[in-house]
Amino acid sequence: MLFIRGLLMMAVVVSLGACSTKDKDADSVQVTDGGMAAGPLDGTETYGTAGADGVVPGTQQDLVVNVGDRVFFGYDRYDVSPEGQRVLEMQAEWLKRYPNNNVTIKGHCDERGTREYNLALGERRASAIKNYLVALGIPATRINTISYGKEQPAVMGSNEDAWAQNRRGVTEVD
Repeated sequence: MLFIRGLLMMAVVVSLGACSTKDKDADSVQVTDGGMAAGPLDGTETYGTAGADGVVPGTQQDLVVNVGDRVFFGYDRYDVSPEGQRVLEMQAEWLKRYPNNNVTIKGHCDERGTREYNLALGERRASAIKNYLVALGIPATRINTISYGKEQPAVMGSNEDAWAQNRRGVTEVD
């Protein structure tokens, strides 16, 4: 009788051990209805394991591909447009999913205006983005800002298309 009880106990222990073992890659990333990576199912961060699209969750590439890393501004403006608000709402969700990630918001301007004026405008743009993310629940301590003014254009050219692409705020994972 004691021998049978011992065998039963061992069978229970072995079967429980089998239940608690999980395939690490099987649930590392879930996909939402929109096809965007929603992060680990167990709430922990997963780095170093590329998803089906080859993008490693929690990286700059993940932010760019699945969320969007930039917000565009009107001429001489630093208010966040409705389109920019949608991007920042997705960025806030992404930052909540990866709470150990900090970011730097880089403010940029087009080539028009003085260097000093554009540095100040780029800082206002970066701060507007930061303030919006903070309002969405991201701690201010996780967000740095810097202004490049007109010093780092994304697109070369002196026309409205180039200027529109250079008036931007870019979120970069630290």
